[in-house]
Amino acid sequence: MRACFAILFIAVAGTLSPAVFAGGKAETNASVSFHMETEATDNPKMIFPQLANGQTRYFRRMPELTTKDVLSFNPFPSDAGGDDYGIVFKLKDNSAKRLSAITNINQGRWLVAQINGRVIDGVLIDKPVDDGFVVIWKGAALADINVFDAAFPRIGQEGKKKKKKK
Repeated sequence: MRACFAILFIAVAGTLSPAVFAGGKAETNASVSFHMETEATDNPKMIFPQLANGQTRYFRRMPELTTKDVLSFNPFPSDAGGDDYGIVFKLKDNSAKRLSAITNINQGRWLVAQINGRVIDGVLIDKPVDDGFVVIWKGAALADINVFDAAFPRIGQEGKKKKKKK
């Protein structure tokens, strides 16, 4: 009974804490998250299925990295062509260290990226990522890039303030 109460308390506190700690900060519509592959036998409420490399795999609902871990970004045209883009995200220092540890431990597993709640790309982890950059290779739309432009500076412009549009 105590365990159920503790889990319920953590869940409620987790949903309320962003509103409590926002402290007047402007909200952003930009949302990116990266989810690690896990076992199909994990708690069904804590995982979601996703097709990766032609096979159904299971991923944690709790992301390893989120929008709050991003320092800056840069989009690029993907190999798919047309209006399809990839995005490079530069992570904050502590998040870059966490990504290095995660990718070191989880080699051979998949990491999927979600933008605004939709899975758009996945990569197989073949070596540790030690440079502090995480890449979505394809699947981003121009509208996604415009939203990220409003929320983050481009890579190399981290210290500059954005000019407000009139």
